[in-house]
Amino acid sequence: MRHAALGNALLMAASSSSAETVPVAPASGDRFGTDVHLAPSEPDAVLRYADHPRGFAELRLPERAEAGQGPFPLAVIFHGGCWKAGVANQAYMAPLATRWQGQGIATLNVDYREVGDGGGWPGSFADWQAAAALIDEVAAAHPVDRARVALVGHSAGALPAQWLAMAQGSDGPLGARAPLSVRAAIVLDGPADIGAERAAFDALCEFSAVDPFMGGDPGRHAAISPLAHPPKLDELLFVQAVLASPPEPAQAAIRATGTRLEVRENPGASHFDVLTPGSEAYAANEPAMLKVLRGENSAGETP
Repeated sequence: MRHAALGNALLMAASSSSAETVPVAPASGDRFGTDVHLAPSEPDAVLRYADHPRGFAELRLPERAEAGQGPFPLAVIFHGGCWKAGVANQAYMAPLATRWQGQGIATLNVDYREVGDGGGWPGSFADWQAAAALIDEVAAAHPVDRARVALVGHSAGALPAQWLAMAQGSDGPLGARAPLSVRAAIVLDGPADIGAERAAFDALCEFSAVDPFMGGDPGRHAAISPLAHPPKLDELLFVQAVLASPPEPAQAAIRATGTRLEVRENPGASHFDVLTPGSEAYAANEPAMLKVLRGENSAGETP
């Protein structure tokens, strides 16, 4: 999140209420300047995955879908906000979803509960898993290529973008579960291993974010760490800015499964620059992101 804007938002969030203040209307809330170059489009549909106020995702389809073209890749987008209710929602990811919509990518922009409105361990994880069930529904009803689905997370959204693709044991937040079948993931300035990167992520948030989210139980970190549960993906792209590259043990564990891992650093870029269409940092990384989303191989071909 653009650093100054994030700090101000966090101060405001400390006194905010929870579920009642979280809007259900699409593309509402603070966009932290992410729409400075591109106003968000209206979603084609707002799909519900749960009956609480934040249990929805905005669906945007490329215009060519109306002409019967496709199938299109699908990006499932998870916002950040340090997992604290009142800081952020899906609204600030809408300009990015709109940009990708114009590039022939269908998007699901997901809102979910956080600490303070029913989220944390295990509530947020339950929302992420329920939201993932929308993927098959969208693929069945629209010209979306189920074989080209990518999970995308900014900041705290890095966790669902990786956790959904992890196999889990009985110590996981929802118990034993198989990994979600998706092709790829993109992390935008987020952590790979929240236990190992706790200090850096808390510093970014400017308050203790990891411990409240994990329910104050550091023993839970191993259950969602890539060291023991690397995500099952063809490729994983990190586009970092304020946060450093993932720790070497996490990178090694991810690569050991055969995942093609790429880490792109952007020194001097803000936490929001890498996801804001029109910014210099976004422009420098968009070709790499689109390549992942489209499932292009080294020859530039799609499956």
